[in-house]
Amino acid sequence: MRHGKKGRKLGRTSAHRMALFRNQVCSLMEHGRIVTTLPKAKELRRIAERVVTRGKLDTVHARRWVRRWIADRDLVKKVFDDISPRFEERPGGYTRIVKLGPRKGDGAEMAVLEFVDYDETKGAESA
Repeated sequence: MRHGKKGRKLGRTSAHRMALFRNQVCSLMEHGRIVTTLPKAKELRRIAERVVTRGKLDTVHARRWVRRWIADRDLVKKVFDDISPRFEERPGGYTRIVKLGPRKGDGAEMAVLEFVDYDETKGAESA
């Protein structure tokens, strides 16, 4: 029984999984949207939402917590200065998952993970 076991293993070791999510969260914060498989998108959404929520606090502890997930200092600054203030009035639900259908090569279910205010015409500038 899996009582109290959160998250998906995704066929990886814990270190590999953490590295994967760190890279994906950085890409999401930088570009505003990423294309990945559906299970990865669902797991990444949990982390990304927490990073944005911590970004609203703007304390030293919050910055250090965000640095655990985002190694690039410029990207951490972007989270606190640009991304989190956009969602100041929103109590949660900063991202959306849009299903794309199966991938041609192996049939894996693909999805887009993006911020809810992402504007496709403006690209990463608005997100």
